[in-house]
Amino acid sequence: MSMLNWLTEVLEGQKLKGTRGKIIAVIAFCCSCFFLYTAFSGSLPNIAQRATLMAFALPMIFLIKPSSQKHPRLSLVLDAGFAILAVVVFVYVIKVQKAIAWRVGNPNAVDMVMGVCAALLVIEAARRKVGWTLPILVGVLVIYGFAGPYMPGVLMHRGLDPGAFISSIYLSEEGIFGTPLQVAADFIMVFVLFGAFLRVSGAGEFFIDIADAAFGGMRGGPAKAAVISSGLMGCVSGSAVANVVTTGTFTIPMMKKTGYRPEVAGAVEAVSSTGGQIMPPIMGAAAFIMADFLRIPYWNVVKAAIIPAVLYYAAVFFMVDLEAAKTGLKGMPKSELPKAGEIMKRSGHLVIPVIVLIYLLGVVGYSAQKSAFFTIVLVVLVAALRKHTRINLRKFVSAMIEGAIGGLEVAAVCACAGIVIGILMRTGLGMMLTGMLVELSHGSLPILMVLTMIASIIMGMGLPTSACYIIVVVLIAPAMVQMGVPAIAAHMFAFYFACLSNITPPVAMAAYAGASIAGSDPMRTGFQATRVGACGFIVPFMFVYGTPLLMIGSAGEILLAFVTAMLGTFALSAGLTGYQFGKLNWFLRAMSLVAALVLIKPGIGSDLVGLAIIAVISAINWSQYKRKPKVPAA
Repeated sequence: MSMLNWLTEVLEGQKLKGTRGKIIAVIAFCCSCFFLYTAFSGSLPNIAQRATLMAFALPMIFLIKPSSQKHPRLSLVLDAGFAILAVVVFVYVIKVQKAIAWRVGNPNAVDMVMGVCAALLVIEAARRKVGWTLPILVGVLVIYGFAGPYMPGVLMHRGLDPGAFISSIYLSEEGIFGTPLQVAADFIMVFVLFGAFLRVSGAGEFFIDIADAAFGGMRGGPAKAAVISSGLMGCVSGSAVANVVTTGTFTIPMMKKTGYRPEVAGAVEAVSSTGGQIMPPIMGAAAFIMADFLRIPYWNVVKAAIIPAVLYYAAVFFMVDLEAAKTGLKGMPKSELPKAGEIMKRSGHLVIPVIVLIYLLGVVGYSAQKSAFFTIVLVVLVAALRKHTRINLRKFVSAMIEGAIGGLEVAAVCACAGIVIGILMRTGLGMMLTGMLVELSHGSLPILMVLTMIASIIMGMGLPTSACYIIVVVLIAPAMVQMGVPAIAAHMFAFYFACLSNITPPVAMAAYAGASIAGSDPMRTGFQATRVGACGFIVPFMFVYGTPLLMIGSAGEILLAFVTAMLGTFALSAGLTGYQFGKLNWFLRAMSLVAALVLIKPGIGSDLVGLAIIAVISAINWSQYKRKPKVPAA
C-alpha cells in the first residue's frame, strides 16, 4: 500500500476529509508529539504547558466543528480565522510570561484585548464541542460578577474590576489556566494517547473476546460479557460514550440475538460502559483533576476507587444475572464462543502494558506522566510480538491523531470550567452556596448527600462528567467535609454521580449511544439503564458511611467492609429484581431491601442484623424453590 493510500485510510478512519482533514491531522500529530515529549522530559514551566494545549486544541475544535454547514466557504474563512486567532492569543501569553509577573492585576491594553479574545474563544470552543449548557453557565456567572453591587440580598458583592478579572482568568494560574486545565495538560492528554495506542493494537477486541469466552455461555451470557468487557475496556478508556460505541457494536447484537429486548440490551451496555470512568487504573478525566484538587498522588485516587468500582460492576452483574434467571434467558451456544486459551495465546500479551502501568504507579512510584510515557512505548514493543497486533506506521499515525482528537473535549471543558471556578471564588458565590446547602440540609449528612446526588445528576444532564464534577465538588464537597466526611470520600461521591448522569434521563448520553446501536427508543433505553444501574446509585452512600471501602483503615476493617457491602449489593439486586433462587414475594423483596440498607452502614451490630435477614430470606426462598422445581420463573 502506497503512503498516499494509507494516509487516506488513516484520515477516513478518523472521519477527516479534504483540506480541513489534512490540516487537522497535521495539528493532531504535532500535538501528540509535544505531549509525548513533555511526558518524558517534564512539563513546561508556569502556564506554558497549558497555553500550548489550548494553542493546539482550539484550532482543531474550530476546524472539526464548522460554524455553519449551510455556507461552507464562509464557514471555512470564519473557522480558519478563529483557529489562527487562538494560536496568536495563547502563544502571546507564553511569550510575555516574564513581563506579566511585573504587572499582575494591572494588564495593559494588549493584555486586555488578548484576554477578552481568549475567554470568548474558549467559550465558543466549549459550545461547539459540548453544547450550550456550559457556555450559558459561564455567561450568567460573568454577568453576575460584574453586576455584583446591584444584586439583591445575599447575592450582593463588590463586583469584578475588568482589569483584575482579565488578569485572573488569562494572565495567572487561575481562570482558564487553573487546576482543571493544568491536569488536562500534564496528565490527561498522555493517558488518552495511551488508550489510543492500546486500541489500535487490538486490545478492545481482546477484552471482548475474553469476556465472551468466560461468561458468554452462562445464563444471560451476552449481557454478562458486556459488563465484563466494558469494564476491561473502560479501565484504559475512561469515556462512557466511547466505551458504548466500542464494545456495544459487538455486545448489543449478541444480547438481542439471545432474547434481550433492544432497549434492555442498549441499557446494559450503557450502564456497563459508564462504569469505565470509575474503573482503575485509567479512570475518567475527573479522577486526575480530583488528585490535583486533593493534592495527593493519582495512585491514591486509584487505590480509593478499586473497591467501589468492583462493587459497581458486581451490582450490575447481579442485576443482569438475576434478571436473566427470572426471565429464563440462556447463554450463547458453546460452539459460537471463543476459547479462552486460544485468545490468551493469541493476544494475551496486550495485558502486559496495563500491568506494568499499575506497577509503575503503585510500586515504583513513578509520576503519572512518566508511567504513561513508558507504557505507551511498551505497548508498541509488546504489540510487535504478534503480527496481528503489531503497530505499523499507519497504526502509529492513526493512534497519534486519535489520541489528540480524543483529548479535545477535556481541553475545552477544563478551560471553560476554570473560568467558572475563578468567578465563583472571586465573588464569594461558591462559599455562599456551600453555606446555603449546609443550612438546607439542617446539618443532616444523609439529606446533604441526597441533595448532592440530585445536583450532580441535574448538572450532568447538560455537562460532561469532568465539568459536572468540578462545579459540584467546588460547591458541595466543602459542606460534606464540614460534616466530618473525609475529603476523598466527598470528592469520590460527587465524581460517582457526575458519571451516573450518563445513564439518567432525560439526558443520558451513554444510554442514547446504546439506543442508537440497539435500534431502540432513546428515552425507554434511558429508563431501563436507570433500572439496571439502580444498585450503582447506592455504592457512593456505602463508601461515605464505610470509608474502609476507600482503603481507609486496617486490612481487617477493609475486608469486612468489602464482604458486607458485596452481600448488601446482592440483597439490593434481589430486592429490585424480585428474584433470588426463585421469585420473591413482596414481603421478601421488602426485607431484602431492608437488609441491603442495614448493611450499608458499617458496624458489627448492623452487619449481623443484615446478614441474619439475608440468611432467613435465602432459606425461605430456597425452600420455596425446592418445593416447586417444575414451575418456571415468572
